[in-house]
Amino acid sequence: MAAPRHRRRGFSRRVQYSLFAGYVLAVVGVMVAVALLAIAHLDPRAFATLRGIAIDAGSLISGPPRAIVRGAADLSADVDAYFDAAAQNRDLKHRLDASERARIGAQALTLENARLKRMALLVEHLPRPLLGARIVGSTPTAARRFVTLAAGSSDGVRPGMAVRAPEGLIGRVFETGLIASRVLLLTDGESAVPVRMARNGLAALVTGRGDGSVEIRGLIAGGRPFRRGDLALTSGVGGVYTPNVPVAVVVTVTGDRAIAAPLADPARVGMALVYPIYQAPSEAAPSQPKP
Repeated sequence: MAAPRHRRRGFSRRVQYSLFAGYVLAVVGVMVAVALLAIAHLDPRAFATLRGIAIDAGSLISGPPRAIVRGAADLSADVDAYFDAAAQNRDLKHRLDASERARIGAQALTLENARLKRMALLVEHLPRPLLGARIVGSTPTAARRFVTLAAGSSDGVRPGMAVRAPEGLIGRVFETGLIASRVLLLTDGESAVPVRMARNGLAALVTGRGDGSVEIRGLIAGGRPFRRGDLALTSGVGGVYTPNVPVAVVVTVTGDRAIAAPLADPARVGMALVYPIYQAPSEAAPSQPKP
């Protein structure tokens, strides 16, 4: 026979036991609360002791779970860091590379500023130029390096005179006509200019290479006397070129030699200045002792 659809709650023993336990717990809770209120009112010291015991018990109960939670959090962080290590390493490497590039760029700018300051502090004791003239042409062949100047012997131009632009030395007059002259460029294979290095005063010789650049060789062999970015100036040794005229900047160093780029580019210079031949001051001869 099927059980009736609607059955009273008291028919189930499990429900009865649950209700009974709930009533008992409620009564016990009320009795404990009344007892605590009575103790707090009648004996505050005893109530404070009970509160301390409760605090200690709570700390003992909450301490281990808190440590477990903290350990789990640390373990989770360690696991995440382990799996993120590759990405972090890549990020740190990118940052390190960027910092290194920035450092190299800043160092290059510092060296360039120092070089420009040295150039700005150069004092050129040049005589007055003989004249200024236009550069009207260049040699069509690649064997020699010449430019044609629109000034000749009728203007006072003579072979050996120095020719320069505002940027630096161009070369020297090789031969003259009546109204024009040919200038031997620094880059010609037969050009040789005594120079000194602005950084350390080292005496050197600049010779043309025939390809638009020049070679600098120290007069004292050995070592590595040149650095990239060094500035070469005319020394005035042997006459012809007035001292302290900018000549070239070192671009490549190979042992005790260097390849440099002339500061003055005749292809971009429209006007040039012609200077008289420099006469180096002669040293006074030592006086002979009287007999």
